[in-house]
Amino acid sequence: MRKLLVLFLIPFLFISVSACKSSGVTTEKKYTVTADEVKAMVSFLASDELKGRDTGSEGINTAATYIANEFKALGIKPYFEEYRDTFKMEGVDAFNVVGYIEGNDATLKDEFIIIGAHYDHIGEIAAVEGDVIANGANDNAAGTSAVMTLAKYFSTKKTKRSLLFVAFTAEEKGLLGSKHLANTLKENNFNLYAMFNLEMIGVPLINTEHQAFLTGYDRSNLAEVMNTYAGQELIGSSEVAKKYGLFKRSDNYPFFKVFNVPAHTVSSCDLTNFDFYHHVHDEIDKLDYTFMANLINALGPVIEKTANASTNEIQLYGN
Repeated sequence: MRKLLVLFLIPFLFISVSACKSSGVTTEKKYTVTADEVKAMVSFLASDELKGRDTGSEGINTAATYIANEFKALGIKPYFEEYRDTFKMEGVDAFNVVGYIEGNDATLKDEFIIIGAHYDHIGEIAAVEGDVIANGANDNAAGTSAVMTLAKYFSTKKTKRSLLFVAFTAEEKGLLGSKHLANTLKENNFNLYAMFNLEMIGVPLINTEHQAFLTGYDRSNLAEVMNTYAGQELIGSSEVAKKYGLFKRSDNYPFFKVFNVPAHTVSSCDLTNFDFYHHVHDEIDKLDYTFMANLINALGPVIEKTANASTNEIQLYGN
């Protein structure tokens, strides 16, 4: 079992917008996530010290503070009065972490895209070879690192639509964090355009041309639009995901139910290419960080084009 290194407690450097004054034109530095950067984030979140990030635990409290501090360092504002969206779960405080970038189009900024992932896991479980900590590196420190690095990507951008970056709690308890947030936003007349949920992206698929699959692939044209924007077959479907009903088993589903808009999970793990689901061996050394960085770097421009589209190109089939 790996221990948290001091290195991972040091905040990573953030790249900011720079102006090319000699030409009078403002330009943006292109941010590209590195494998080392992703590994540093996953290594903090999936460290033994956080003890599996069970909802209500001190470990998840530490994780929430870490995520909120990164948002703050990027200049990403809290959507509510503070970054934590807190609710009660079985008598304890549970909290999503929610950051916000306002769009710059007078009309389209009222439409939102959510980029989310759950940052909780299942804590301590039955011992295997003396190890009781279910670190949850792939499930879902991996997806959380994608939300954080995509937040960094968009902190240097201007988009027409507004963006919410959300780390969900209590996914492992029955999607409670996403259910709470979806209902809260709906009560406040939130205008959701689409939702991208990131789940278990730490290992590559086997024998596929696409890098990741979309749960609920046949429910909207989102995969088609993403592949068009990517200029490649970035996203495909998964028969295993259909078999196990994965569309309804992650934090995209409450937003689909409450808002009736395209809300999908991007994943590269269909449970056939990773042997350590809800296992103490779901650890840092099992993930492919180069693959993760490449996928995140492909997703950034795709979501950016989605946020800047002048028309509502993403539609549910049958609507």
